[in-house]
Amino acid sequence: MEPSSNGKFSGKKVVITGGSSGIGLATAKLLVDDGAHVLITGRNQATLDAAREQLGNNAMAFLSDAASLKDIAALADRVKVEFGTIDALFVNAGVTGFVPFESTTEETYDEILTINAKGPYFTVQKLVPLLSTGSGVVLTTSIVNVVGLPMLSAYAASKAALRSMTRSLARELLSRNIRVNAVSPGVIDTGILEKSMPKEAAEQTKAQMTQQIPMLRLGDPVEVAKVVAFLAFDATYTTGAEFPVDGGGSQI
Repeated sequence: MEPSSNGKFSGKKVVITGGSSGIGLATAKLLVDDGAHVLITGRNQATLDAAREQLGNNAMAFLSDAASLKDIAALADRVKVEFGTIDALFVNAGVTGFVPFESTTEETYDEILTINAKGPYFTVQKLVPLLSTGSGVVLTTSIVNVVGLPMLSAYAASKAALRSMTRSLARELLSRNIRVNAVSPGVIDTGILEKSMPKEAAEQTKAQMTQQIPMLRLGDPVEVAKVVAFLAFDATYTTGAEFPVDGGGSQI
């Protein structure tokens, strides 16, 4: 599908961190297909190149580590050169960490909290000067922000920090007419299980997860992308909020 020159997001400029796969890539594709110009970031050059190829000429890819303040500053410089100002920022870069509480090391804790909480905080800080009046910031939290699950204590803490930041930053950026909201995915079928374990084990794991979800199915990345686009552009009277996309998992 060719990007639409008169689409809903025609002329809009968007930055998506962690945009080379999964939810970030699905969001980039949705926006680009409807006319937006998007800059995505990621930590792996090959994955970034593949995403850039898939997205087409209205997308740019920039190698950037969400845990590095130096990289975040360089990202802001690049965005200023390429776009000048931007209309939306989707802070999506993050890592998961399945580790039992008793065996979580300081190194693991620091890595998860740095990438998932510190990185997003300073990403918003460095890019705020480039956000246009009336623009939207969207942070990716998680169902584990409100539901206690085993093996995810540090990850859950990092996402709870992001939920709190959503409120604080929304309040602080009111005077600039910048909205800050969060999207909270449940179990989304991004293909990561198939990449991290044998196919049979992945299918078994997905079947077990499905039984725990009220809607009895996994989510599709596009379902999250649609909410991100809504929060970034259409939710003009909403700030500081968190929108669950989890099949009812955190609600019923």
